[in-house]
Amino acid sequence: MELRVQDGRAVLAGRDDGAEREVDPHTLPLGAGLAEALHEWAKVAEAVLRTDAPADGAANALVTRRGRQLAGRVAADMGTPVAYTDPVSGEQYVVEAPTEAPVEPPAEQPPPPREPTPWGTGLTVSVFTAAVVTFMIVTLSLGLGETSRWLALLANVLVVGGIAPSVWLARKVLVWRWVAYGVVAGVLLAWFTLILTLL
Repeated sequence: MELRVQDGRAVLAGRDDGAEREVDPHTLPLGAGLAEALHEWAKVAEAVLRTDAPADGAANALVTRRGRQLAGRVAADMGTPVAYTDPVSGEQYVVEAPTEAPVEPPAEQPPPPREPTPWGTGLTVSVFTAAVVTFMIVTLSLGLGETSRWLALLANVLVVGGIAPSVWLARKVLVWRWVAYGVVAGVLLAWFTLILTLL
């Protein structure tokens, strides 16, 4: 297969049953936008050939380099070597299709070592939280109980119902789980204390 420029358009030429045949890149299964890129490159190459190129040859070198890149992409998509005729110099190059290196499966990473559970610190936080929650609920309930026991009961239900969603979510968070355990223990201890005061 050979990549050429003819009349401002890119064509791919190949032999079919002994005869040479030229095809438009749009008729081949090329990657996204490759056929359009080939035609744009051919138009630029045609324009550079028609005009007086600067003496430094920068435009010619750019057309040559872009042509080689596109020939490499065609070779990769078609899986076959592509001969590339440089429209500026007329030289012909052969661009080989890249060979795919065997893909090795990724090595299994060992799981990261688990950190030890901080029982001492965690239980200290839980005990402190339980003491604060117990004191708060007992104080609130006894203060409201002097006015009305139903008001104290309603206050307990509202307080516990308000903190329950947060405690439920915090039970799986590494640090906050100790606070959640303390809140639950404090509520249960406060209710047990209040039942004892009623007897």
